[in-house]
Amino acid sequence: MPSRMLVLGSLPAFAFVAFSLPAIADPVADFYKGKQLTIIVGSASGGDYDTWARMISRYFVKYIPGNPEAIVQNMPGAGGIRATNFTYNISPRDGSVVAMTSRNAPFKALSGDKTVRFDPTKMNWIGSPEVTNRVCIVSDASPVTNAKDVFTKEVILAGSGQGSALSTIPPMLNRMLGTKMKLIEGYKSATDAKLAIDRGEVHGLCQSYTQVSRSYADELVSGKIKVLFRMEESQIPGVDAPSIFEFTTDDKQRQVLTLFSVGVVLGRPMYAPPDVPAERVAAFRRAYGLALNDAELKSEAKKQGLVVTHTSGEEIERIVAQLMKTPLEIRELAGSLGD
Repeated sequence: MPSRMLVLGSLPAFAFVAFSLPAIADPVADFYKGKQLTIIVGSASGGDYDTWARMISRYFVKYIPGNPEAIVQNMPGAGGIRATNFTYNISPRDGSVVAMTSRNAPFKALSGDKTVRFDPTKMNWIGSPEVTNRVCIVSDASPVTNAKDVFTKEVILAGSGQGSALSTIPPMLNRMLGTKMKLIEGYKSATDAKLAIDRGEVHGLCQSYTQVSRSYADELVSGKIKVLFRMEESQIPGVDAPSIFEFTTDDKQRQVLTLFSVGVVLGRPMYAPPDVPAERVAAFRRAYGLALNDAELKSEAKKQGLVVTHTSGEEIERIVAQLMKTPLEIRELAGSLGD
């Protein structure tokens, strides 16, 4: 009985101690509280990647436990490959740095590009805010006026570095389909390329339709800019232009174009480098989804002519894993077309 009374007598004190213990700490919040989250953008300011990254950054950190401050850092070069190499190999792997660089990065890695220093299957994919087709456009000063013309007449297009859509599409189509697109490199961004078209230095470029519709809205209406063709099979509402798939002559060509089109599904992917703690990656993915569903972000995107189409990090991870299983024959063919 004394022993039992001793135990019972101690219960209130024990209960008091239990209820007075502090709440369990959130290790993610503890890490990010008072910290900066650097978001690397693999292009110059003014393009779609930069626009999306800066807009998302303001909402993304609001939903990350600890609410870090977002810092956007532009790192243009090699069509986003420079920034991807840096993020993968040099940046800290603790979750203090994420990146939004080229959606073509997995394709470049798959095709054996010698500038690639990363493995897409080891990246921690966070998500993407949009899905958009790619198109090739020309001005009214171009000798080419329709898709068929690119097989018989030379058209001069602007390039912005290896790995970008501007610089990847023309040589690939020249080698695979026999188009006559002459690429002029050296333009640091899509904005610079637009100025080159305005000055008459080049006839056009190949780019996402989202960027085209925003940058050339008036010119598309007036007819000063025309869409020659789209790179994907899916239709673009309001655009009367054929798919480049209509000009393929065998199944291998279609497979390469399909492989290249995976980038469209990836949209504007954001990711963290390898080895970031799993709980921080999970927090990123959750915060990203909440940010893209934020009413204020959606309103801001609409004002800028952007449409939010959330692709989750898990889905991108699945797509990339499947992409990297492409048969060697098709991979080698894709790689040879980019040389």
